Amino acid sequence: MNETQLPLQFIDGQWRAGRSPAYNTVIDPASASALATYARASQDDIAAALTASEAGFEAWRGQTALQRAQVLRAGAAALRAQGERIAQLLTQEQGKPLAEARRELEQAVDTIEWHADEGRRAYGQVIPSRWPGTQFHTERVPVGPVAAFTPWNFPVMLSAIKVSAALAAGCSVILKPAEETPMAVAAMVDCLAQAGLPPGALQMLVGDAAQISETLIRAPQIRKISFTGSTAVGRLLAQQAGQHLKPITLELGGHAPVVVCEDADLEAAVRALAGIKFRNAGQICANPSRFFVHRSLAGRFAQAFAEVARSLQLGPGAQPGTTMGPLANARRLAAMQELVGDALSCGAQVLQGGSSAAGGGFFFEPTVLTDVPDDARVMREEPFGPLVPITPFDSLDEAIRRANAIELGLAAFGFTQSLATARRLSNELRAGAVAINTVTLMQPETPFGGVRDSGFGRENGSEGLAGYQSIRTIATAV
Repeated sequence: MNETQLPLQFIDGQWRAGRSPAYNTVIDPASASALATYARASQDDIAAALTASEAGFEAWRGQTALQRAQVLRAGAAALRAQGERIAQLLTQEQGKPLAEARRELEQAVDTIEWHADEGRRAYGQVIPSRWPGTQFHTERVPVGPVAAFTPWNFPVMLSAIKVSAALAAGCSVILKPAEETPMAVAAMVDCLAQAGLPPGALQMLVGDAAQISETLIRAPQIRKISFTGSTAVGRLLAQQAGQHLKPITLELGGHAPVVVCEDADLEAAVRALAGIKFRNAGQICANPSRFFVHRSLAGRFAQAFAEVARSLQLGPGAQPGTTMGPLANARRLAAMQELVGDALSCGAQVLQGGSSAAGGGFFFEPTVLTDVPDDARVMREEPFGPLVPITPFDSLDEAIRRANAIELGLAAFGFTQSLATARRLSNELRAGAVAINTVTLMQPETPFGGVRDSGFGRENGSEGLAGYQSIRTIATAV
């Protein structure tokens, strides 16, 4: 793809170039070269989107749940039909292998379709009255225009989750995707818009992240905020939302512990964990990233993981045979180098990898570290990359205590063949989602979110839809 200037602001039903004099550049992570540039949204662009969001909300909320579902399903069908083209865009701008990009597009389609149908099941209830001649019932109503902020690691899928849930609930949405990965998201937005959304029901702004987020959060038109990203940014947005008394859903950073017990099926555990650990080059918020392995298994577990790491083929995502692409940006590459260096200084050993890979892009070898102490940075800070820090434990009490020692709590994993141990892990690991003998956590119908510093509120499931609705109680004297 030759570098070109793209009109990436979608405002009041029209694509247009931003009116800011400043530009952003989209970088190909596999080559570190420029793919495209776009003008940032100006303050006038943001104001126009806010004005349109009110009209879009009134038009969209006035449609029935069935009508909204039909539009969303039509948008999902268009996204599926254009999936190969959009997957290629996603691979170009984000770096993941084309097979993973295709999978992300299919997950986005599934999510949109599920929310379309769930919006038709947003039931109220009849409440028995204590007063003769008076009836009470409730109904769920959309909260109003929504500001949704999504990151660069799964830009299409995470945008689809927020946008489809909000639209299914009857809200209008202003979406701000990550500045690094706007192209595939723009294609998704266009599929939904062309399916029959009223102008202003779905809009997209990209540019200066702080300017856009601050303006949208304080704007009186916006009645709900949803953010997926780092804990540090989440804290800032929560403060801003609190100043304006606006509800906010936060899906923040994770650092998921894995507890591999003495009785675990070692081969099955490695197969499952390696399959997700190196997906998207380890850039997954719910990625297993602290490996506590019973001392009797730790050596064999590390060797088996290293074999998988050595078998991966690094390369550009569009190159046939590639099984792990580059990191998404230069920041992640520098972070991997720092974390590995720190772990070594703390006494850890490199069993596999540990270095930047050759080439012009942001490639880092899949890396297995052993005997990693708990005070190493990689055990305290989310690596968000292809690092596997392994440390042994001697008792289940010890493993649970160490797994719960940090304030992040998005996901956790356990492997055991004991029902009693599985019960303890699922009850005592402090996380919003716990997986036992599997790594499958996030589905359209399962609520997902964190505890403690990993945020609050849930996405997906009926709970996710409810976050975009309020409950109205109606009393009627007859």
